[in-house]
Amino acid sequence: MAPPRPEPAVSAAANLCIFLLTASAVWTALPGAVRGDSGSLSRRGGEDRALDAGGGERGSTADAGSSPRFRRATSWDKQMSLLSSSFVLKGDATHNQAMVHWTGENSSVILILTKYYHADSTKVLESSLWRSTDYGTTYTKLNLIPGTTIVVTSFYICPTNKKKVVMVGSSINERDQMLFISTDEGSSFQRQTVAFTPETIVFHPKQEDKLLAYCKDGRLFASTDLGHKWTLLQERVTKDKIFWSVSGVDLDPDLVHMEMQDSSGGYLYVTCLIQNCSDKMVTAQFLGKIDHNSLLVQDDYIFVKVTTGNRTKHYVSYRRNEFIQMRFPKYALPKDVQIVSTDESQVFLALQEWYQSDTYNLYQSDSEGVYYSMILENVRSTRQPEENVLIDILEVRGVKGVFLANQKIDGKVTTLITYNKGRTWEPLAPPTTDMNGKPVSCKVPDCHLHLHLRWADNPYVSGTVHTKDSAPGLIMGAGNLGSKLVEYKEEMYITSDCGKTWRQVFEEEHHILYLDHGGVIVAIKDTSIPLKILKFSIDEGRTWNIHNFTSTSVFVDGLLSEPGDETLVMTVFGHISYRSDWELVKVDFRQSFPRQCTELDYESWQLTDLQGEKCIMGQERTFRKRKESAFCIKGKSYTSALTTKPCQCTDKDFICDYGFEWSYMEGDRCFPDFWYDPESPPENCHLGQNYESSTGYRKVISNTCEGGLNKQQSAKQHSCPLLPPKGLKVGIKGQMLAVAPGDDITFIVHQEQGDTSSTKYQVDLGDGVRTIYQNLTVTDEPIQHRYEKPGMYKVTVKAENIAGHDEATMYIQVTDPLQEVHLEAVPIARRNHEVNLTAIVLPTKANLTVFYWWLGDSLKPKLTLQNSLLTRFPDSGEVSVTVQASNSRSMVQDTKIVRVYDNFQVIPLSFSRNLDRFNPNIPEWRDDIGLVVTKLLAKTTGVPQDSLVTVVNPGLPTTADLYVLPLDTKPAKGSIFVDKRIPAVVQAVNDKNISFMVRGGLRVLVMLADPNAGYHGAAGGPGVWALAVIFLISIIGTGSFILYKFKSPWLRTEDAYPPLFFRKLPGNRNIYAQMHNEKEQEMTSPVNHSEDTQHIIQGEEFIDDDLDSQTLGNAGGSPAFRSLIRTTTNHCY
Repeated sequence: MAPPRPEPAVSAAANLCIFLLTASAVWTALPGAVRGDSGSLSRRGGEDRALDAGGGERGSTADAGSSPRFRRATSWDKQMSLLSSSFVLKGDATHNQAMVHWTGENSSVILILTKYYHADSTKVLESSLWRSTDYGTTYTKLNLIPGTTIVVTSFYICPTNKKKVVMVGSSINERDQMLFISTDEGSSFQRQTVAFTPETIVFHPKQEDKLLAYCKDGRLFASTDLGHKWTLLQERVTKDKIFWSVSGVDLDPDLVHMEMQDSSGGYLYVTCLIQNCSDKMVTAQFLGKIDHNSLLVQDDYIFVKVTTGNRTKHYVSYRRNEFIQMRFPKYALPKDVQIVSTDESQVFLALQEWYQSDTYNLYQSDSEGVYYSMILENVRSTRQPEENVLIDILEVRGVKGVFLANQKIDGKVTTLITYNKGRTWEPLAPPTTDMNGKPVSCKVPDCHLHLHLRWADNPYVSGTVHTKDSAPGLIMGAGNLGSKLVEYKEEMYITSDCGKTWRQVFEEEHHILYLDHGGVIVAIKDTSIPLKILKFSIDEGRTWNIHNFTSTSVFVDGLLSEPGDETLVMTVFGHISYRSDWELVKVDFRQSFPRQCTELDYESWQLTDLQGEKCIMGQERTFRKRKESAFCIKGKSYTSALTTKPCQCTDKDFICDYGFEWSYMEGDRCFPDFWYDPESPPENCHLGQNYESSTGYRKVISNTCEGGLNKQQSAKQHSCPLLPPKGLKVGIKGQMLAVAPGDDITFIVHQEQGDTSSTKYQVDLGDGVRTIYQNLTVTDEPIQHRYEKPGMYKVTVKAENIAGHDEATMYIQVTDPLQEVHLEAVPIARRNHEVNLTAIVLPTKANLTVFYWWLGDSLKPKLTLQNSLLTRFPDSGEVSVTVQASNSRSMVQDTKIVRVYDNFQVIPLSFSRNLDRFNPNIPEWRDDIGLVVTKLLAKTTGVPQDSLVTVVNPGLPTTADLYVLPLDTKPAKGSIFVDKRIPAVVQAVNDKNISFMVRGGLRVLVMLADPNAGYHGAAGGPGVWALAVIFLISIIGTGSFILYKFKSPWLRTEDAYPPLFFRKLPGNRNIYAQMHNEKEQEMTSPVNHSEDTQHIIQGEEFIDDDLDSQTLGNAGGSPAFRSLIRTTTNHCY
């Protein structure tokens, strides 16, 4: 169970943060808790002083003469003689955690385990075990194995026989894991070596020798002889999702409920018997997978949840019947659900709706936990580490139906109380006077009392509100007066009549213990400074006494009382200074009371709400409490309940039914939500059955009113009609809509509404397989199929009966996972010119692939269904281009760098035809060929290699483009730019100086792409070069406009000569030949550099600032040369 109020951990809900205020729990030293010198403190008695509710000392002669209360209190002071004794756990100064077990039930035995927990390694490095047999007056340190150092990490107590204790320990090197088993409260232990490391041990709630042990690796073991022998039940079990059978609900007490992971990685809810829990004997109790960490077994109910896409559905099983989807208001769209309680045959839960972030709405269910109605909106919540959630809702113990809650609206938090299980809520009435008896200025409706409803991290100190089952009506809490709750204000208030009237008792928060059924209230100030006094009251907080429980102030780390409501012995845990050992101070109230109470010592009080109404939850209830004048022990035989009397039913005994909401503006009545039709039959209504339409009201569960008003009486009886199928859905088990050829698929058909018993279902699986089913959605027969070929398949299910029909469709993508994608992108691009990006995917038959293109630093990709993209780069520089290919089964990606320039020049190249024989048309091969050509040209011509880029084009015949990049050095102002690299490259190619060898010793020659362009040699005569220079000068003098307007047929721009060539295959996509992983053998060049090109130098010498005839003559400028150049210069007009 996951109540907002602490409850046993075995029934704790998945994500609600619960801390146990019990006799056996883990306590971690508070930040700032100090330690000091070790030493034994002698038994000592403390000095007692009396205080009134304001905290001042009382008992003086003047007070005694003027106030009967003070005279009575003074007589008590003479009788109150508390005994305090201290004991120091020597040698435990470094230990920062402790576990305490107080057997109780008239036993004087206390066990304390202290340990040093190393946070970085998350291990317990040292431990000590102490035992007291005199209610904590003295302790003896136990040595479990003489001569051997044992580290005990935790211990566990049998809930039905607290004399049985199981401790988990190991040798100092953790090689030997062992259990220490005791059946006599730790007087003796039996050592049992185990082959696993238990992280958690869970006792059976009814049979004291049966245990479950969970390990960190997910293994679950069971024992039927108190841990002496163990059997492996299952592996891959979810931590904290293990539950013993529930008595009265599960048929077999040896049944275990668990959440476990299957072989596919999903999670299942399964059960088995501890005698045989093999895979074949495990029973799946929920059809299909459930969300991780969602199983909860609690009382009559089992809860799971299933998330599909962004929607989560919650399911409940009542008394182990079939699971039914929990019905919240249609548009609640829950983000999170926390179970608050499941007692009294009703589910009480907190639901966070889609629009809420730090609040939850409270809902109540019908008896089966299926239909839910809201009872309070916007209850404050706080998210803790590890996704734990604290919700400000508290059930007041001792009086059924009473809850406190903190509501948060527009950032303002106010405290509300209900006496009828959420039917009506009211703010708390403020006290009339403060702790000093002076009138307060807090007046309703603008001012109320507000309480903090939070829980303490330390299980040995109380939270901020304190109630007890055996002390009905007694509530003590920290809060403030005002229009809202203030976080830093923690004044202490108390009520003896279940919240009707309140009194202030302290100005600061205190930790509280109730002893003797609330007959003694102990308070210790919540502070980080050392203390030596405690306060106690024996008249429900009206007056207080002070007791010095130690002569030396200690930092109080925790409080603990003997288990049982009648206890009068408590222990204070503390440290004297930073390096001290643990100091335990026992405070015993038993000898302070002279006698047991008799019937004459009690008086009755009647429960009423804030309006004075006596009929609460359908009955008048009378309780008894000790008279203020009585000075006695209530004892073990005390009972608080006195009489109950049933009442007639009224409006307050009914809440709105499912699908209805309160309308406070229209006469305080319930009206149907716009999405709900009260006359419509329920989903499980079958032909031949009857159903009752809702009147909009239902009686509050556990309300016992009789006769009177019956708002459900006017409900109409209807016969279930034959309903047409509606809300038909088809899905795949495992939620995978993309599968590989040959995969086994299980289809699931679900019908939300309509008759199923007389409905036929026609199923078409899209590949020619068709079949007809009868009563498909209520049978366990699955629809299993296997697609052998890749493709897209349309699956159709048609449901039809006499009343109508419905149809559901889904598409199944059958494809192989993608293996690789290669991005084909020209490495050089011109700014603001179109660039073609192409993705080559393996396998080439992959269908329905989506491509995501990431350009530069943009975080928004471009999406295409084709494998190519035309784009432009607006800025010069290096641009990263990434393509991701996805086909719902897998995703692969590749990245290339594109260098963007304002201008560059391109020389088309070709190769001798023998190269085509060795062209596998894969990117790696093209990259290697391009790199070889670039290196040969740079070595032959002396042109810097980083200014040349050779790109081999896809397809056949094999061609390439040589990119001549602009130099970083700019010519001087007023000079004419002449690039000597181009003629050097052309001359080297035309002289057949650029070649390399491939497999078999074949030589491949690099040539100009168009040898018939009119070029007659790289070294033309002076007349030819002079004409070329004159033509070039005329072009420059006329202007770039004429250059653009009257292009020579030999001068081709980049637009007229696309940078990449594609070989088209049938279809619209550019597909290349199949890629291979292997590369061609290394290629080398046997070229001898000619003397004509060796004299060309690098760097700035490729640019002449002074254009003279000798330079022009050497540069060359024939039409044949110009025909090999594609100019890519930006023109501005």
